[in-house]
Amino acid sequence: MQECKHTYRGEEEKKQICNRLNRIEGQIRGVKKMVEEDRYCNDILIQLSAIEKSIKSLSNNVLENHLYTCISRDLEKGNLEVIDELTSLFKRFNG
Repeated sequence: MQECKHTYRGEEEKKQICNRLNRIEGQIRGVKKMVEEDRYCNDILIQLSAIEKSIKSLSNNVLENHLYTCISRDLEKGNLEVIDELTSLFKRFNG
């Protein structure tokens, strides 16, 4: 069984991430409404592209934080297994 890891975030960081997720959730609700209203495909696709960019931006932010906190901490402790984890993440992001 794989160990369950945790990342402890400060309240400000949690708030920022949750605010961004709330905006993304609002964007998705907006696209759903556009579909229900039979809006033009091009308009929906533009909004979907904006959602993708929002998610990618948030993902990059979390990844950057992960590198500076979790990964650097594990490397300092001599845990080189995190390199495999990091490699897997980069493959997923670029796949």
